[in-house]
Amino acid sequence: MVTIAVDAMGGDKAPGPEVEGALRAAREFGHRVLLVGPKSEVEHELAKHGGKKSLPIEIVHASDRITMEDHAAKAARTKRESSMHVCARAVASGQADGFVSAGNTGACMAIAKMVLGKVPGVDRPALSGVFPTHKGTPVVVLDVGANVDCEPQMLAQFALMGEAYSRLVLKVARPRVGLLSIGEEEHKGNALTRDATPLLKSMVASFIGNVEGRDLYSGHADVIVCDGFVGNVALKVSEGLVDMIRGMLKESLQATITRKVGYLLARSAFTDFKKRVDYSEYGGAPLLGVKGVCIIRHGRSDANAMKNAVRVAADFASSNMNSRIEEELRDVVKV
Repeated sequence: MVTIAVDAMGGDKAPGPEVEGALRAAREFGHRVLLVGPKSEVEHELAKHGGKKSLPIEIVHASDRITMEDHAAKAARTKRESSMHVCARAVASGQADGFVSAGNTGACMAIAKMVLGKVPGVDRPALSGVFPTHKGTPVVVLDVGANVDCEPQMLAQFALMGEAYSRLVLKVARPRVGLLSIGEEEHKGNALTRDATPLLKSMVASFIGNVEGRDLYSGHADVIVCDGFVGNVALKVSEGLVDMIRGMLKESLQATITRKVGYLLARSAFTDFKKRVDYSEYGGAPLLGVKGVCIIRHGRSDANAMKNAVRVAADFASSNMNSRIEEELRDVVKV
């Protein structure tokens, strides 16, 4: 049985979504879940849902928490008994196979690097987001927020890790890797993209060159690399756009559909659309490049998002993703 530690105190509305998501994951997927946080608070939240109900859920006490307002590096160094730290130590000790947090992203990345360590050949771990496309196949985008300033060799490493993720976890046979820029022509872009291009050509066999912003959704590439500043902006714009379109469609349907049959058909189509673009279904952003499984969700994640984050963490652990990334990097990068 795969065991996943969940930071019960990370999200904006913790521990509610974390506890409910853990219950759903244990019930639907059969994974063992460690809920990490102040024991009394977690027990109180579990009681609202009728308790564990014989599900494989355990509470691991953590006396402190890291907030969104905390300085990431300082909190990582000083709050050693935070729920985030305890989760990472559970993975490092083998008590858990991976951990999930919707807390402070910078602190989570710092703690993962500090406690779990980096994969040899990786300068900086990267957050990898999964975007839906018109073709129905997901595209892996990295980095989406871990490293706002990048060097060319970091983008090449991101490409190798993203290609492995797409192939090994998402089961894309030969993932096409693109470099996010302002034009398809090789000479377009900034100094970072122009300097990264020759490295990507030499290190990534399936590199297809520059791709543009619209290719985040076109399905033209299976993996798209960029620095964390650009990637995070793209992620947040995408989430905001999905929320706006979903809201506008719902309002239009309610305002224009009067016939019952037409309403039911439209509602079915709307439900299908909602599921296809709902970022909570994709389970969060894996932190690639650390020696352990770490899945990061944004602070406003609901119970469905947390449930799917546990699922993705378990998939990563079961596929031995990090050790396989390490093996593949060793073949390309001098470690």
